[in-house]
Amino acid sequence: MPKLIVQNLANRQVEVAGGQTVFEALQAAGIDWMHACGAKGRCTTCRLVVTEGLEHFGALTATETRYRDNGRLQQNERLLCQATLHGKASGLVPEQTKLPHQQYSF
Repeated sequence: MPKLIVQNLANRQVEVAGGQTVFEALQAAGIDWMHACGAKGRCTTCRLVVTEGLEHFGALTATETRYRDNGRLQQNERLLCQATLHGKASGLVPEQTKLPHQQYSF
């Protein structure tokens, strides 16, 4: 099963089922993650900085492409409310979207 490792959450590993967005997998695992728009693809607060395995994410959605085109989503970032995962990947919660009550490892 595809797996995401969130490096700055003490290398927490989350399995992502087929047909599930990465955000849905994080919620199912009980991980609180910023999502200001309710995970509807209307903001970029659920983004992940991908450090390894970018090629294992599904194709960019139209929403992600729009944010990339206007400079709000970098080449190494994915919106987890939109993205699917088909292999192993690692990433970081960006500093700007860290939750104040969450313990980050660095």
